Amino acid sequence: MSKKKMQFEVLENESIDQCLNRIKQAGYTPTRRIEKPIFQEIKQGGETIYEPVGRQIVFEARLVE
Repeated sequence: MSKKKMQFEVLENESIDQCLNRIKQAGYTPTRRIEKPIFQEIKQGGETIYEPVGRQIVFEARLVE
């Protein structure tokens, strides 16, 4: 039995279009796009600084019935 909702992450060497095609081939339709920043911790002197180094893109998808 398939899940009604799933999350699909855009992989490292994958375009957004390729991810959307993968979602469609799995029988789902995207309902929401979530972007999460990825930070790197840098220590300068006595301070800790968090610098953005990338982003993670996740699509929430619903099963097509």
